[in-house]
Amino acid sequence: MSDKVMSMKDAVAKYVESGDVMCFGGFTTNRKPYAAVFEILRQGQKDFIGWSSPAGGDWDLLIGEGRVKAYINCYTANSGFTNVSRRFREAIEKGEILFEDYSQDVLMLQLHAAALGLPFLPTRFMAASGLTKYWGMSEEVRKKLEKVDDLKLVEMDNPFQPGEKCVAVPVPKLDTAIIHVQKASPDGTAIIYGDEFHDVDIAMAARKTIVTCEELVSNEEIRKDPSLPNVFAGCVDAVVHVPFGAWPSQCYDYYDDDPDLLREYDKASKYLDDNDAKAKMDKKKIPYDPDHMPENFKDFCEKWIYSLENHEQLLDKIGGSRLAKLKVVPGLGYSTYVK
Repeated sequence: MSDKVMSMKDAVAKYVESGDVMCFGGFTTNRKPYAAVFEILRQGQKDFIGWSSPAGGDWDLLIGEGRVKAYINCYTANSGFTNVSRRFREAIEKGEILFEDYSQDVLMLQLHAAALGLPFLPTRFMAASGLTKYWGMSEEVRKKLEKVDDLKLVEMDNPFQPGEKCVAVPVPKLDTAIIHVQKASPDGTAIIYGDEFHDVDIAMAARKTIVTCEELVSNEEIRKDPSLPNVFAGCVDAVVHVPFGAWPSQCYDYYDDDPDLLREYDKASKYLDDNDAKAKMDKKKIPYDPDHMPENFKDFCEKWIYSLENHEQLLDKIGGSRLAKLKVVPGLGYSTYVK
């Protein structure tokens, strides 16, 4: 069995390229591959075509830093902390990003269809809804984008039931998928405990797949119970051992989300930088002290990402006592830390 274990720096440098069609695993504040996202931001890759089912701060950070060219999504929020991610929302309101909207059920099925290798996906979902009528990216705009399909959808007859209408939607052609799992072995076999979300699908569908893991175990150990592995080694290119690699999101049966950090991000992401904060506060007639401006998005990124060289330095900055409070209580499945 081949050894695919790499450092985060090397894995991102080798398998994440500017212009990639990319998808992350997890769900809003659940098992998001933040350690990998932070490294992408440090390295500077950009112009991504993002495909995402319910996303959170992972894509919001990349959008806020101007790394996303087009974003195909159904929902982006840090659930329970920010109902609609702020950098994502503002980029759309200001027309700074190309955006397409599908319903959650359709987008999840599109990612599954990608794993199956289907050329397109016929579905009954979205029919007769505003999602078929209104396109975020016009056909004209789409034709100028090399890695975006020319059409959002096609309304067609069911060839097996004449007169019955359905909606045909494109299937993403993923370049890169990054998922965070609880356990992985050097050959790329991985175990996801709890809800898989769309992680297995995108790992299978992408040309390049990076798996980050809480625990790195031997190839023999991961196969002791053959019913547990759900990510096939053959579709994985790199394995990166990063304990707390989903922080500040939660990782089922290992640790809860970090409410303090997610609240900090909620406040900071209201403002892109000091000039943005001043303009918004002036507009709302909120008094402010120029020497004590509120923390903004750029401040947050500098503090938690750019000022640090790697994930190990991030863990040192977070602190062992803070991380220990997030560990789940066996039998409960969540932390009893008072939030």
